[in-house]
Amino acid sequence: MADLKRLGVLTGGGDAPGLNAVIRAVVKSAVNAGIGCLGLEDSFDGLLDTNRSRVLLPNNVTGILRIGGTILGTKNRGNPFAYPPSDAKGAPVIDYSQRCIDTFHRLALDALIVIGGDGTLTIGHRFFTLGLPIVGVPKTIDNDIFGTMNCFGFDTAVQFATEAIDRLHTTAEAHHRVMVVEVMGRYAGWIALHAGIAGGADIILMPEIPFDLEIVADRIREREKWGARFSIVVVAEGAAPKGGKASIIHAAHNGAVERLGGIGALVARRIEKLTGKETREVVLGHLQRGGTPSSYDRVLATRLGGAAVDFARRGLFGMMVASNPPDIVPVALQDVVGKSRKVPLDSDTVTTARAIGVSFGD
Repeated sequence: MADLKRLGVLTGGGDAPGLNAVIRAVVKSAVNAGIGCLGLEDSFDGLLDTNRSRVLLPNNVTGILRIGGTILGTKNRGNPFAYPPSDAKGAPVIDYSQRCIDTFHRLALDALIVIGGDGTLTIGHRFFTLGLPIVGVPKTIDNDIFGTMNCFGFDTAVQFATEAIDRLHTTAEAHHRVMVVEVMGRYAGWIALHAGIAGGADIILMPEIPFDLEIVADRIREREKWGARFSIVVVAEGAAPKGGKASIIHAAHNGAVERLGGIGALVARRIEKLTGKETREVVLGHLQRGGTPSSYDRVLATRLGGAAVDFARRGLFGMMVASNPPDIVPVALQDVVGKSRKVPLDSDTVTTARAIGVSFGD
């Protein structure tokens, strides 16, 4: 076991249900092992100055298991290796990485647990190559981090999206409408696929399968012929038509990743034109990120947080704690960053969906 006296923990990227559960598990596991714990605020900004951190004790994390968000705050921009410039036009990005390393040592940290998605883990890996002892914890509702079968937050997002689809069924049937539900997921279709199946969607459009809206319209007409006068279409925010591109609201700028969105409205307008049926779109957006984490996500987050402290104590730095059911295993960050876990088109989930009549627009 490594001789750890104090470790730091931070949360980066978009929020996800279960972040507080990880923090709680990290703090309790560390303190119970005789290790001090320091929470760094607002992602890697917490390493810019020594006053951006606070000591965390078990009483500070009591009661946060069931609460969404993160008590430490988070950011999805602000890469310390290329920090966003001031508002001055043409100002260059700033490299604060050495300042962060210096702060790490001034805070007398022996290890840093980094909780986040691909962007946060990539930054963590870069710091590891510069000598900082890093352990990564995968976080995303999109479930697309390479090297782990499950990410906390995904189950809660799917559960919420499924409930929303259930509610839309009744209004769609009552008014004989087509309802298009846009869900998150970025460039992976995990949420759309699972929520679509769980919610009984008739059509699921996701990034892994470029769609043809003529085929979608044909499926809606087929349903109309045999008496189903309504249809439910679930579309992932990163889905794109054959030969087309994903719909982007804002391009990447000043350290912020590009923002996807708008595909639901485009699909709805086109379906209405092709079929003549009244079509409405609903964008679930950040509702999928908020609220109480599911029991599954609470357990997974707790297991990952506890494992992160165990990895640090064992000196397994430069690693990510990964879910490989039924175990939590170490996966090298260098094998994770820059990759994405997409929905396999030959998976039994996709095959089963097709077998029961779900159309993917192809």
